[in-house]
Amino acid sequence: MKINVTKTFFPSLEEYNTQLKRIWANEWLTNRGELVVELEGKIKSYLNSDDLIIMNNGTIPLQIALKLLGNGGEVITTPFSYVATTSAIIWENCTPVFVDIHPEYLTIDETKIEAAITDKTTCILATHVFGNPCNVEVIEQIAKKYNLYVIYDAAHCFGVEYLGKSIFNYGDISTCSFHATKLFHTGEGGALFTSNNELFHKAFYSHNFGHNGPLDFYGLGINGKISELQAAMGLCVLPHMAEILDARKAVVDFYDQHLNFNKIKKLQIRTGTKWNYSYYPILFDSEKQLLACLEKLNLNNIYPRRYFYPSLNRINSLYSSVMDVSESNAARILCLPLSHIVNNVLLQRIVECINNLN
Repeated sequence: MKINVTKTFFPSLEEYNTQLKRIWANEWLTNRGELVVELEGKIKSYLNSDDLIIMNNGTIPLQIALKLLGNGGEVITTPFSYVATTSAIIWENCTPVFVDIHPEYLTIDETKIEAAITDKTTCILATHVFGNPCNVEVIEQIAKKYNLYVIYDAAHCFGVEYLGKSIFNYGDISTCSFHATKLFHTGEGGALFTSNNELFHKAFYSHNFGHNGPLDFYGLGINGKISELQAAMGLCVLPHMAEILDARKAVVDFYDQHLNFNKIKKLQIRTGTKWNYSYYPILFDSEKQLLACLEKLNLNNIYPRRYFYPSLNRINSLYSSVMDVSESNAARILCLPLSHIVNNVLLQRIVECINNLN
């Protein structure tokens, strides 16, 4: 059996067919049908979050946020994230300015942000890496001091709480991914969260071609709408979140109890976080050690992922100054298999491969 880094949760066909019957009865496939509106309400209630707009993937919300707040300026961001974070900045005609990361939390190093601010800076776009919150309090203070907007790429953060409230309630805008590999998913999808009524209004028409009704337009927009078919999947997955989280916590607990941390390090979760067990990254002492472990795991049909690699500042199209901490961690980090179906027999194989590495 091939063990991948993650596994999509599939609800039963009976559950999905129940939702499909509603779609067929309504004869409504897209343009914010009954299921989309229902799912938005249920997600908001489940998370106790700010207002949200479900969209067709996790990148479109980032692009809309940057279109609304970036204003073609410099955007301070992290080099340790998925490439979509930085690509969205460039796609929206802004300039990414990288700031190195914290060596323990792996989120943007808030102590280095101010030094990167110029008169062209418009936003801070930070990633809550692996569901681990950034230092949102300090980032908010900096943003207020310099009159900057804050966008959080919270792609990994469904269900995460920080200091007693949803992580999506921080920043001017937060975004999330509902991709098939995420804890909660709609097959493909995402969402934009904001408590600012004006931003919500702008984001809403921006994701629907700029429409104000069928014959009028507020402004420019793109097609970020999610379909009823995707919403149907979300409505089937959401009721299973407790069992998904419990199963993933059991995997994390097994790794915590059985891995030899004399040879590796694990991610430090920021104090005050209710985490969602989204990923299990480990850090080796060297890239050579990582590659040897990866080869050994692959020979046992186990396929973790070098996530995130490379450090974004080292990609040719994005090349910037050296980011020592990000580059070092990106070269040594490996995300282990973590899903709702990884059992203890498989976990024991994974642990033995790592613990017995010379």
